[in-house]
Amino acid sequence: METIYIDRLFIINLICDYLIVLGSARVCGLLLRRWRYALAALFGAIYAVLSVFPSFAFLTLLPIKLAAGILMALIAFANEPQFLRCAAVFFAVSALFGGILWAVSAQSGPYSGGAVYLPVSMPVLVLSFGIIYAAMSVVFRRTVKSADKAVCTVRIEFLGKAVTLRALYDSGNCLYDPMTGSAVLIAGADRLAPLFPTDLELFKNASAAQIVASDKYAGKMRLIPYSVVGTERGLLPAFKPDKLSIDAIARDDIVVAVSPTPISGDGFDCII
Repeated sequence: METIYIDRLFIINLICDYLIVLGSARVCGLLLRRWRYALAALFGAIYAVLSVFPSFAFLTLLPIKLAAGILMALIAFANEPQFLRCAAVFFAVSALFGGILWAVSAQSGPYSGGAVYLPVSMPVLVLSFGIIYAAMSVVFRRTVKSADKAVCTVRIEFLGKAVTLRALYDSGNCLYDPMTGSAVLIAGADRLAPLFPTDLELFKNASAAQIVASDKYAGKMRLIPYSVVGTERGLLPAFKPDKLSIDAIARDDIVVAVSPTPISGDGFDCII
């Protein structure tokens, strides 16, 4: 008879699931939302514990396993613009870790297949995570490097509201505020919507001059001239944030310009 320690099973799955979700988010270059990842890991750990009870044996069926995985992905990544990509990476990382854990465990001692529970020791767990980290570093080196080196976390506060974004450092972006010489962060209106939730359509459809001259934003916004390929000249509405931080470091030399069209891309919400 196989002996299963529920507390050990719960803790190991909680840790493993959290690190798998966190690793998936890192690979995708996401703004890390650790509390969501903790909730997803908690759901996974509870599912693992329930699945070993005979009365919940149906939880080990493949369709139920897939549904549980999808629910974990939804808990962790439901608000991400590229949810399907995040979910696919999550399943891939899970499969990679599961395969490595199974192989290392099989090499560490005899194991009879067929059980729903794979007993692992802490050394096996640590070794497995070491292998998967090395594999992810090699396979996803470019993505992880981009997430670490070229993307930063920006928090913007304006008129009593706040939003947190992932900003891409764009060396080709020479835009600056002609009034103060400050650098300009450019974000799409959809990403800055939490700062002006009732006026999103105004920022997406009205001209920059109309926005700056509106009663609500008069004196709070300015015009930033710009030029890009295909547009000889143009204007963007911009504002000086009440507070702005980059990777938790306060900055007062940056203004935020609002683009009516999306600026976001793979792993970032705005450019600076």
